[in-house]
Amino acid sequence: MKRAFWKEAVVYQIYPRSFMDSNGDGIGDLQGIISKLDYLKELGVDVIWLSPVFKSPNDDNGYDISDYRDIMDEFGTMADWEELLEGIHGRGMKLMMDLVVNHSSDEHAWFMESRSSKDSPYRDYYMWRPASPQGQEPNNWVSLFGGSAWQYDEATGEYFLHLFSKKQPDLNWENPVLRQEVYDMMTFWLDKGIDGFRMDVINCISKTPDLPSVGEDRYAWGGEHFMNGPNIHPYLQEMNREVLSRYNIMTVGEMPGATVEQAKLYTGEDRGELNMVFQFEHMDVDSGPHGKWDLKPWTLKGLRDILHKWQVGLAEDGWNSLYLNNHDQPRMVSRFGDTGAYHKQSAKMLATLLHTLKGTPYIYQGEELGMTNVRFPSIDDYRDIETLNMYREHRHEHGRTEEEVMASIYAKGRDNARTPMQWDDSPNGGFTTGIPWLASNPNYGRINAKQALIDPDAIFHYYKRLIQLRKRHDIMVYGSYELILPEDERIYAYSRELNGERWLVILNFFREQTEFILPGELAHSTRELMIANYDDIDPAADINRFTLRPYEARVYSLTK
Repeated sequence: MKRAFWKEAVVYQIYPRSFMDSNGDGIGDLQGIISKLDYLKELGVDVIWLSPVFKSPNDDNGYDISDYRDIMDEFGTMADWEELLEGIHGRGMKLMMDLVVNHSSDEHAWFMESRSSKDSPYRDYYMWRPASPQGQEPNNWVSLFGGSAWQYDEATGEYFLHLFSKKQPDLNWENPVLRQEVYDMMTFWLDKGIDGFRMDVINCISKTPDLPSVGEDRYAWGGEHFMNGPNIHPYLQEMNREVLSRYNIMTVGEMPGATVEQAKLYTGEDRGELNMVFQFEHMDVDSGPHGKWDLKPWTLKGLRDILHKWQVGLAEDGWNSLYLNNHDQPRMVSRFGDTGAYHKQSAKMLATLLHTLKGTPYIYQGEELGMTNVRFPSIDDYRDIETLNMYREHRHEHGRTEEEVMASIYAKGRDNARTPMQWDDSPNGGFTTGIPWLASNPNYGRINAKQALIDPDAIFHYYKRLIQLRKRHDIMVYGSYELILPEDERIYAYSRELNGERWLVILNFFREQTEFILPGELAHSTRELMIANYDDIDPAADINRFTLRPYEARVYSLTK
C-alpha cells in the first residue's frame, strides 16, 4: 500500500463558533483559535480541520454559505484567517477547510440572481421546478431537517429544492458552468495554501435527473434519489482532474448512506476521486426503525460488526476515517463510555480503539478532555436548527411527550457537541468573557484543559501517548487488521500485523470485569505492553488468561 501523509496523520476538528472567543462577544473566532495553536501542537495532531468560517447568515451555523471567498464577520477577517494559516504551518501542522457545495445560502448572490427571473443566467445554478399537476410540491421528498424538501417562491411561481433548511437551496451540479464556479473557488483556497478539504454531504450532489417521487405518502424519504446518485463518480473524477490532483492535499467526503462497496469506488487509489469518506453506519447503531431520534440500546456486537465490516472491506483498496463523534454527533464518552466513576478509563479505552484501528483518526474538539453531553433544562436553551425542528414536529405533529422528546435530544442532539470548549474553571470554562452563544456544560469546573495539562493521568496525556506511538510505529498506520473473539459480548479484540510484527489490542467496553483468554494461534514467546489505560499492569504477568477491569484497554506487541 502506498504511503501518504494523510494516512499517517491525526486530524483535529475545530468547530470555530465554540472553540475560543477572543473579543468577548460570546462567539468563537479565528483569533481565539490562533491563541490555542500551541495547545494543539502540544497534543501532537498533524492536521486541523476547520468547520466553515465563510460568510454566512448562520441559519445552520455556517453550513449555509453566502460568500465562498470571504470570512464571516463574527469570526474575523481574511487577514485573521491568513495569520491562522501561517500559525498552523509555522508549527508544522496542516489546515483542512470545509467544502459545502451541495447547497449554498439563499442569501448567496447566485441564488438571489437565480430567484429574480426564470430567464436569469443563474436560474440553472439551482434546482427549480413547477408545481405538480395536483398543485403540490414537485415531488414528495422530505428534508433531512424535517418537512418538505421544496420551498415555493412567489417571485417566479416555482419551487426550489432544499435537502436541508429552506435557507439552503441545493446547487444544480448538472450545470457545467456551476461546476466550474465551484472548481475555481476550490482553486482560490488551495492557492492560498490550504492542505485539503472535508466535503460536506458530497454524495448528495448528484440527483436522479427526473427527481421522482417515492411511494404513496404525502412526504417520503427520497434518499435513494439524492444520495450516491447516477453522476456522482463522474463529478468527483472531474473535480479531481480539474483541481485536486494538482495539489498534494487530503480529501475526505462526508457520505451519509454510503456502503462499503460504494466507499471502495469513492476512495480506490486508482479511481481519481477522494482519499477517504466519513461513513455513518456505526453512528446509527443506537437508532431505531424511525431514525436518529428513535432511541434503542447499542450493543458491542452491533458496533463491532460494523467497524469490522469497514476494516475488512477497505483493507486492500480505499481508506477508513476513524471517528466516534463530531459537530453533528453526541459526545462519544456519553454515548459509548461512562461519565461517572469510569469517565477517564472509558474515554481512554475509546481513544485506544480509534487510534489502533486501520485508518486516519479524527479527534473532535474537547474529546481529548473527555467532554460530555449536556442536559439543558428547556428547549429554549438549544440553538441547533435540526433539534428545534425536531422538537416542534415531534411534540406538535407526532404527539410525543415533553419527556420523550427531551430524552432524544439529550442523547442525540447536535448541541451536545457544540457547547463551548472547556479551557479552565473560570466562568463559561474560559471560553468567553461575555455571554456564550450556547451555554457551557456545567461540568467545566472539573473537566477542562487547564486541569488536564497538570494531571499526568488526564485523558489529554493519554491521547498524546497514542499519537506519539502512531508516529513511531508504522504498524498502527499500515498494519493489516484481524478480528479476534468475534462473538464476545464484552470485549473487542483484534490484531495488527506488519512485516512480521504483530500487535494485540484488547478493549473491555463495559463497567463489569470480564475474562480475556488469548486464542491459541496468538501463542508467543515474548510480549511488550505498548500502552494501557490502567498504570499498574505487571509487564511480566501472564496474558494467556487474565481479568480485564472496567473499560480496560491494553495494547501488546507480540513476538514469536
